[in-house]
Amino acid sequence: MEFQIKDSDFIPLNNLLKVLRLVGTGGEANIRIEHGEVKVNGEVEFQKRKKLRNGDLVNFEDVTIKII
Repeated sequence: MEFQIKDSDFIPLNNLLKVLRLVGTGGEANIRIEHGEVKVNGEVEFQKRKKLRNGDLVNFEDVTIKII
């Protein structure tokens, strides 16, 4: 799956999960990130508002998202 950033040069990790409806709420996104369930560029990411930029790869459950 690809996600194109618009109107900015980044999107926070927790917002990405919400926008793509991979989680039900922002609170759920934060908890899933805190529990180490999300990887960014192959490494577990614990920063809820990690700035994702063009070229980053996010893995969550069975979904891989490329930021473009």
